[in-house]
Amino acid sequence: MARTKSAKKAARAAEKRVVFNARRKKAMKDAIKSISRLISAKSAKEALAMLPSLQKAIDKAAKGGVIKQNAAARLKSRIAKRLRTIG
Repeated sequence: MARTKSAKKAARAAEKRVVFNARRKKAMKDAIKSISRLISAKSAKEALAMLPSLQKAIDKAAKGGVIKQNAAARLKSRIAKRLRTIG
């Protein structure tokens, strides 16, 4: 357990970050799951309409350090590639 005043404050800040990062990661994963469902159902129009919101969620996660920049680029690239296959 933290003893000093600064360590206690750092522990409180870390708890807040954990909650915030979990929220970002959940939003990103939910967006990926929903667009994956649309792609597997061959709903190209709906998936294309949802693509910007997915990219936004991934970019926000990468910006906040929840995932790395290259991981974000890889996720966006793979989703776009899957979208191109269904036309």
